[in-house]
Amino acid sequence: MSIYEEISSALQQGRKPKVEELVQQAIDEGMSPKVILEEGLLSGMAIIGEKFKNNEVFVPEVLIAARAMNAGVAVLKPHMAESDMVNKGKVVIGTVKGDLHDIGKNLVKLMLEGRGITVVDLGVDISAEDFVQAAIDNDADVICCSALLTTTMNEMKAVVEIAKEKGIRDKIKIMVGGAPITQHFCESIGADRYEVDAASAADTALELCSA
Repeated sequence: MSIYEEISSALQQGRKPKVEELVQQAIDEGMSPKVILEEGLLSGMAIIGEKFKNNEVFVPEVLIAARAMNAGVAVLKPHMAESDMVNKGKVVIGTVKGDLHDIGKNLVKLMLEGRGITVVDLGVDISAEDFVQAAIDNDADVICCSALLTTTMNEMKAVVEIAKEKGIRDKIKIMVGGAPITQHFCESIGADRYEVDAASAADTALELCSA
């Protein structure tokens, strides 16, 4: 088993100290920080994402794996040049105005980071104006809106409309998700994509960022 596979395996098991130790060992052996990140940490997180999608692991395992990944990234950071930082795109994410639920949003954020995407997390209760302004300020590729309440879903429509008003609709993709959201709703408000779970959302966001 290569050290990259060992890192990936330890990460999937959520063994934070082991991940830190292996990442340091790989650095000491002169391996490229970029390759350690991609072949070890990100590949392990991608496997967790797939397993989560297939109901083979659940939220606690995802959180533990993400914590191990972040610990590994922290060991790598000082050794990485700006050019090494995997930047596969930038996503602005938040829960819409009137809605304070963030478990789903946080899971999507972890999965996005696990794909090498830079995430600007706005938090909860975010107005349509703030979503769009954050996308402009951060030069984002995608806006991800989350809602758990049927009463707050229409705020997503406002995000699409304000993006048009501000002239960025052709430059930015808008994704929607959350318990009450459906494909039909996504199409009816003119959003780009809807996904049913966090791992699929991260895959789609990566696809949209690369497009």
